[in-house]
Amino acid sequence: MNRKLLTKGLPIMLMLVLVLSLSTAAWARPFGGGHMNLTPEQAGQLFDIKQQFMNDTAGLRKAMCMKRAELAALWKAENPDAKQIVAKQKELNAVKEQFQAKMVDFRLQARKICPMGGKGMGKGMGMGPGMGHGMGHGMGMAMMGDGPGCGPMGME
Repeated sequence: MNRKLLTKGLPIMLMLVLVLSLSTAAWARPFGGGHMNLTPEQAGQLFDIKQQFMNDTAGLRKAMCMKRAELAALWKAENPDAKQIVAKQKELNAVKEQFQAKMVDFRLQARKICPMGGKGMGKGMGMGPGMGHGMGHGMGMAMMGDGPGCGPMGME
């Protein structure tokens, strides 16, 4: 009796656990703040200015990557030259400043199209599972929100 239950019941239980565990992913929310509820015109305008920003800053992003690689090579030397490192860091900072100026212009243009930045009320602490347990407090700009982080929009 036990052997029959084990051979038929165990695979059924495993299948049930597998289906239920995979189905929980369907209830999960994606990273980020969700959709911005833009009109098609707003979405088109944002796409256009983002594409323009990406085109305008391609050279700066490439220059930053190259300066970082050059700086890393200077640091990897057996006897790093402090003057060369400081000079290269200043070069990198100058390119970063140019990039940041263009980023500010881009974000100001985007806010004219979508004043709230598509955030609505955002992910503040709210009245969720308890004070301090929400995602809004203490995550920082680069983790989930807008601002500098990974990818082409936040290279810094």
